[in-house]
Amino acid sequence: MNIILLGPPGCGKGTQGELLAARTKILRVSTGELLRDAAGKGTPLGRQAKSYMDQGLLVPDDVIIGLLREVLGSPAAARGVIMDGFPRTVAQAEAVDRLLAERSRKVDQVLLFDVPEDELRRRIMGRAGQAGRADDNLDALRQRLVVYKEQTAPLVDFYRKRGILVPIEAVGSIEEIAERVRVKVGA
Repeated sequence: MNIILLGPPGCGKGTQGELLAARTKILRVSTGELLRDAAGKGTPLGRQAKSYMDQGLLVPDDVIIGLLREVLGSPAAARGVIMDGFPRTVAQAEAVDRLLAERSRKVDQVLLFDVPEDELRRRIMGRAGQAGRADDNLDALRQRLVVYKEQTAPLVDFYRKRGILVPIEAVGSIEEIAERVRVKVGA
């Protein structure tokens, strides 16, 4: 099963992705972790990614797609993948479709984590106090939400038209949300 986790920053994709991966034994692929891991291993694509990251630049889609191609070809991905943080644009979603088609696979479900903006603000500020992430502040959240609405929100219609968008009410305790995910995914 190939699942994409979609939603604004602070909606709980990472937490729920980890829980879903543990429960289903499906490989969770986080773009950030994938980039850091490849850069750390010094693979050709990892070195390319690192050169962009070291300059504070976004890693181009072709490098990320190349890294994802490697992951999808690995034995760890035989049961499928849970994609957390990717794709973020329609062009990336189309590239994911092509990658999966190369292996006679497809995106099975897209879980859309729905959270009101005031709850996102509360979560981000709470997370900032705990984890100390540099991007966890209200100004950064506002900017990240603008980018999400411009680039990522169009994926909602893209996947809804295909009939694979699964809305998840992502308000409540981690356990309550995990139960909603479990029911929707059937795992």
